[in-house]
Amino acid sequence: MITFPVDFENKAKSAKSAGGAGYPTQISAGDLMKDFAMAALDADASLIETVRIGANESRRLKIPAVPVDGTYVLGAVSGGLTWIATEECP
Repeated sequence: MITFPVDFENKAKSAKSAGGAGYPTQISAGDLMKDFAMAALDADASLIETVRIGANESRRLKIPAVPVDGTYVLGAVSGGLTWIATEECP
């Protein structure tokens, strides 16, 4: 399970308005950006790497280095991502 940097559900439950009720609540742009960077990818954990974007972490797909010549497609072979050579397109 992914744990996001900012839990907006808890923020909304704990927020108090002037009238004493829990809603509405303000959401900061900084909090949204932290969660946006974190939510960028949903894939098997072995295929994901974590990188820094400014002060925030982001996740991206681990892709093997792209071949410099020829025509390839990205595919899965024996459970791992790899570039598979194809015939040249006309």
